[in-house]
Amino acid sequence: MAFETHGILDTIEMIEKYRLDIRTVTMGISLLGCTRTTMEETCQAIYDRVTTQAEHLVEVCEGIEAELGIPIVNKRISVTPVSLVVAGVEGSPVDAAKALDKAAKKVGVNFVGGYSALVEKGATTAEKKLINSIPEALATTDVVCSSVNIASSRTGINMNAAAKMGEIIKEAAELTRDNSSIACAKLVVFANSVGDNPFMAGAFHGIEEPDCVVSVGVSGPGVVDRALGNLEGATLDQVAEEIKKAAFKITRAGQLVGNMAAQRLGVPFGIVDLSLAPTAELGDSVAHILEHMGLDQVGTHGTTAALALLNDAVKKGGMMACSRVGGLSGSFIPVSEDKGMIDAVRSGAISMDKLEAMTAICSVGFDMIALPGDTSASTIAGMIADEAAIGVMNHKTTAVRVIPVPGKTVGDEVNFGGLLGYAPIIPVNTVGNSEFIARGGFIPAPVHGFRN
Repeated sequence: MAFETHGILDTIEMIEKYRLDIRTVTMGISLLGCTRTTMEETCQAIYDRVTTQAEHLVEVCEGIEAELGIPIVNKRISVTPVSLVVAGVEGSPVDAAKALDKAAKKVGVNFVGGYSALVEKGATTAEKKLINSIPEALATTDVVCSSVNIASSRTGINMNAAAKMGEIIKEAAELTRDNSSIACAKLVVFANSVGDNPFMAGAFHGIEEPDCVVSVGVSGPGVVDRALGNLEGATLDQVAEEIKKAAFKITRAGQLVGNMAAQRLGVPFGIVDLSLAPTAELGDSVAHILEHMGLDQVGTHGTTAALALLNDAVKKGGMMACSRVGGLSGSFIPVSEDKGMIDAVRSGAISMDKLEAMTAICSVGFDMIALPGDTSASTIAGMIADEAAIGVMNHKTTAVRVIPVPGKTVGDEVNFGGLLGYAPIIPVNTVGNSEFIARGGFIPAPVHGFRN
């Protein structure tokens, strides 16, 4: 009993003092049975499926929040990649995006992900059609998120898709130029994407998943940071041990919330994603954790090593706490959503090159980075290709979510609002790469990608 009481008090302290929250409870919904003979009928089936299945999601989450006292910041939905659902149906897939937007607003969730295509080995006619529609879909909806997987360790990198996504990102930025190019903040380009990711903007419901599942994405950089507060003079292996203990506690809270939500909604519990998800608020920064290990500012030499320690310790602690771990599971370093990262970009301590090195270690990749508005499509395609190469060669998920903001240049800042935060425009290498990108084709899979 004494141990249980101590654990309860410890959790209360994590919530009240160190910003522990559940970043998202995400319901994954299969839309594979929603295809009809017309687009209008298909969209109606999508709307009916989502609103029926997720009718009580927000209500249940709010009840758990009140019962446990743990904030659940976002309630979200992920769906089967829409390119699969509308394949063979005449009409614009944008109509499906609007149906998802309407359904999400009806049930009260913050975001819905899955306006997606998986083209790592080539694109079908339906997938090409969906990709071409992404800028319009994201510009004409409010809470729909999109993702495209262009590479995997098994297949290599689809450079035709990488080049196309550079153009799509530029078009999406232009269509929403009057709103901080917000469409780009809802679009992710992946290598090795996963179908059980509860975090936006890259969430979609994998075809290998059940009809419906509930998954949880935890947060808690403040809790981990607090764990390092009493370790002045400690060795790095001692630091790792403390991070593991903190990650264990955070994951236990996430598993509890996930199990309760799944039981009350009458659907299977999916996974806990162990990713440390920061916000732009003080005390909720992954970068500050690295600095409290002894770095004067994130970005200096040693930053990648410190991030490796953090990422590994978080995973080890979380996997001891929960057997159903999945998603991305690591440490996010989105520039606009992390106060320490924002400050490092402002001071020049963080560059695109250093961010690229860090993405070889952390979850995701180039995430929520504001670029000069005149950054070319081929430069963005090169960023996508570089991140895909890191993911393919290291058998890990990497991604690009960058925002070229028309009319903005280095020294300016852009505010995306809410959890998306704000960011300084970061300098970009302007040396040309257009001939390389224009070659197209495929970068073959590495020899160690063939594991049978």
